Amino acid sequence: MTAASITRTYAVVERQHIQQLFEVLSTHGYQLIGPTVRDCAIMYDVITSVDDLPIGYTDEQREGYYRLKKRDDEALFGYNVGPHSWKRFLHPPVLRLWRARREHTGTSFQITPELSEVPKRAFIGVRSCDLHAIFIQDRVFLGDRYVDPAYQERRNNICIIAVQCGQAGGTCFCTSMQTGPRASHGFDLALTEVLTPPRHYFVAETGTALGAELLEAIDHVEASEEAIQQAYALTEQASQQMGKTMDTTDIKDLLSRNLEHPQWENVATRCLTCGNCTMVCPTCFCTSVEDTTDVTGTQAERWRTWDSCFSQDFSYLHGGSVRSSAKSRYRQWMTHKLGTWIDQFGSSGCVGCGRCITWCPVGIDITAEVRAIRASDSFVRKGDEDYEHPTP
Repeated sequence: MTAASITRTYAVVERQHIQQLFEVLSTHGYQLIGPTVRDCAIMYDVITSVDDLPIGYTDEQREGYYRLKKRDDEALFGYNVGPHSWKRFLHPPVLRLWRARREHTGTSFQITPELSEVPKRAFIGVRSCDLHAIFIQDRVFLGDRYVDPAYQERRNNICIIAVQCGQAGGTCFCTSMQTGPRASHGFDLALTEVLTPPRHYFVAETGTALGAELLEAIDHVEASEEAIQQAYALTEQASQQMGKTMDTTDIKDLLSRNLEHPQWENVATRCLTCGNCTMVCPTCFCTSVEDTTDVTGTQAERWRTWDSCFSQDFSYLHGGSVRSSAKSRYRQWMTHKLGTWIDQFGSSGCVGCGRCITWCPVGIDITAEVRAIRASDSFVRKGDEDYEHPTP
């Protein structure tokens, strides 16, 4: 995990010196993971230099729609979020847990735990919503007495270079979830990109001793108060551009008292139960475990893979699936994400990144579903009195 917090310092780093940061990270033994253009989308992958970044690209997003397009400048981080999150580097989609081999006598097995070597990684370009998603998964995998060793090993070996948002996308609603657009903690170093032609620079903010060490190793000057205020103004501008909003007032109670609301049937007529929303979600963590053997029966392996509550088999018990309808599966996902997650982990499971809206093939909008349920909720709060009013 990141090092202990320190007193914040701010500096200005010119665009031409960002490559130095990459080189310093590499010198410290970090594998660089950052945004790059691949398959007509912004993807997080291994990168080696600034030239690998999506220079001059932005993304256009709305319900069921994602397109890359060129900007009229050379911004390095001028996009919002792509289909993938940092989750896959901390909680791999496919992971072998152990192998077992039958001894030649046939009466015993030798079990070998998976001991893969996990590299040190620098996450470059982490948005505030995704940073909060990492915090949420920390509570899931590390916050209880049952710690996931695979997640822990990966989490302990990362350096986080955050990027503050200067724009919001068509499906963003992080302000509603209080997860952005400005990252306030949890990073080693945070960058705010400022383009004031002909100048192109970054306001860097240290979050840890490691971040301060990295900053000290690259060319920079102390940030003026004007530069700091300009950086904050950019994220404030982004907060005013949210493409979506969600009223989260008493949302857990709202959903729990509307489990039979007709809106669940309405959304079920559109939902394909494809599971796209859970695959792109940066906080969904459900998995399934499968044991395999070779044809001789002498070797077996146990694999863990991502799974989805939209799969009919996910809730299968002896005799059948507990949630056999699309209505019940969508309701399970949304009420867990926004409601019962609070009971389990003390916060919402949604960070407002908007991926589930963008990458739903039929454009289902979780913010619109909450709004529809709230609009016809039969519960009224008036002063200190809570009561039901007749449903038309």
